[in-house]
Amino acid sequence: MTIIFVILQSFLIVSMTFGGVTKLTGSKNFVEMFDSLKLPQWFRVVTGFVQLTGAAGLVVGYWYPAVAAWAGIWIGITMLVAFLSHLRVKHPVGQAIPALVITLIAAALVVVFVYGMSCSLT
Repeated sequence: MTIIFVILQSFLIVSMTFGGVTKLTGSKNFVEMFDSLKLPQWFRVVTGFVQLTGAAGLVVGYWYPAVAAWAGIWIGITMLVAFLSHLRVKHPVGQAIPALVITLIAAALVVVFVYGMSCSLT
């Protein structure tokens, strides 16, 4: 259980850090994406901070796994909103899939944590 948890956690740290930093630095791709999502550019910056906050929670989760589980919920909700935002403006499904995949990975992280906790109680 621990190995799977750390693998999921590490993947999410890398993806959220990369996504957060590129949003904060104003990457051309994300500037254009937020325009196409019909969202203001200040929301891109907020989203970058939200992603970096989630990544920080995941890092703390190496020592306190419950924090990583909460960060997984935070990231899962964030990426679910991203997925729905793509659907709202009728982007091709291929553009929405990365957000859905990260949502599912975050959900898996939480499930693995809860399963591990229930196993340790017996």
